[in-house]
Amino acid sequence: MDGSTGWVASFGSALVYLAALPLDTQAELYRDGPDVVFAGALFPTQRAEPTERGFLVDGHWKFASGCVAADRIGVGLPGDAESDGKPRTAVLRPEQVEILQDWDVVGMRATGSFDIVVRGVEVPREWTFIRGGAPAVDEPLYHYPAIAYASQVLAVVGAGVARAALDHAKHAGGYTGITGAPKLADRPHYRTAFARAEAELRSARAWFYDLSDEVWQHVLAGNTATDEQNALLRLASAHLAKVSSAVVGELVEISGTAPIHTGHPLQDLAGDALVPRQHAFLGPAVFDAAGAVLMGLPPTARGFR
Repeated sequence: MDGSTGWVASFGSALVYLAALPLDTQAELYRDGPDVVFAGALFPTQRAEPTERGFLVDGHWKFASGCVAADRIGVGLPGDAESDGKPRTAVLRPEQVEILQDWDVVGMRATGSFDIVVRGVEVPREWTFIRGGAPAVDEPLYHYPAIAYASQVLAVVGAGVARAALDHAKHAGGYTGITGAPKLADRPHYRTAFARAEAELRSARAWFYDLSDEVWQHVLAGNTATDEQNALLRLASAHLAKVSSAVVGELVEISGTAPIHTGHPLQDLAGDALVPRQHAFLGPAVFDAAGAVLMGLPPTARGFR
């Protein structure tokens, strides 16, 4: 599993956001076929001056994964009365933005998650949408909770990275260090930690997919996902990201001195596993917000649904 490849591929499903665009805009967007690549740099949201036709967009945004290959690029604007406080996204053509190639990180290094700069571009209102807003397309996929879905496609990348780390650790059991100690597979603590990590990842992954299917079947039946279902989806995603990162970290810890070398596979996997866990959609605040909703309280994080 290459984390960067999985991360950029996950953004291919970000087109579900675009279902909130007016149908005439979608017809223009997909005029030449369905193969449209969308990248978004939504934060920090930047205030855009309203105009007669739409919004005058000017600002600097971060984390535009896959932007160098995108057909359309979205940038985040603050929520307003019309959006019920939810952020708005303005959709631009690549030639309307400047890409600052300043990506220098320890994980997901090949995602090209560069900064985006836009200077004084007027974006018509019909080329903006409310992130997490009501879809214009009446299909089950677009009635699945959009923000929860966005967090899920990131969490599964972390799970894939953790699986790759477990596969490596299994085949690395024959490694013998320089001290003359038994090979890794002959050390009880290595076998025990490996088995525990396997169980932890499989458990988190099973709940994640069982819950996803439960909510999907609920939506397929023509129902609207409940606030509790949305909270559980967000919680399962954050939990999977956290467990995945912890699994890779534990495997690094039990693998002796080999992982300290920069070319060791676990080095890249550890950095890649860190990225989903640290993402705003999957970080510690999600646990608090989910807990609040499950207790019948308002979510404590903005944009939770």
